[in-house]
Amino acid sequence: MQLTSHTIKEGRAIPAINALGVRAEGFNAMFVPVPLPAGAQPGPNRSPHLVWSGEPSGTQSYVITCVDEDALTAPSERDQPGSTVPYSAPRSEFVHWVLADVPAMLHEMREGADADGLTPHGKPPGKTAHGIRGLNDYTRRFQDDEQLSGEYAGYDGPWPPINDERAHRYVFTVYALDVPSLGLSEPFTLSDVRQAMEGHVLDEASLHAYYAIYDEAH
Repeated sequence: MQLTSHTIKEGRAIPAINALGVRAEGFNAMFVPVPLPAGAQPGPNRSPHLVWSGEPSGTQSYVITCVDEDALTAPSERDQPGSTVPYSAPRSEFVHWVLADVPAMLHEMREGADADGLTPHGKPPGKTAHGIRGLNDYTRRFQDDEQLSGEYAGYDGPWPPINDERAHRYVFTVYALDVPSLGLSEPFTLSDVRQAMEGHVLDEASLHAYYAIYDEAH
């Protein structure tokens, strides 16, 4: 399979238009009253354009995911004034996009199809015309914030710590499956999807990109 995009380029920086967090001077389009670290603000958060081809015979549905491979294991270090998260700090996954049961006839996601702006308390999980949204990890990241807490489903883009020395790596993947539906109970997570996909993945294709809003003043 092949996966390409008009917006996400292999090995290049993710455009700010596809990010949930941007430098404060980057955009003035979002006026959402949420607490922000100095130097950052909500970005356009448009889900990226994706197009895939070359799927195997017998493909009956797709799964689309985006995972940050460099999220902080100790999130308390993020966005702390006067401190810097070192490049060597422990890292783990952070899930930005979970979309299951994508119809087999679909081979393209237009930009903004699954997100266009920050939705306080999250977009609801469940069925859309382009698949079933699963929960992303902003659900747990914002769980203790009264202004933001809720179920965040589908796509919500990068917002790495502004004081992190490391540019985070993001992997966008489309999986071709031999079943029309994973039969998942809603709401589900990427862990649920991975378990349900076992033995059903015919092929997959990925794009690798990075994103950072590091402020050298920290």
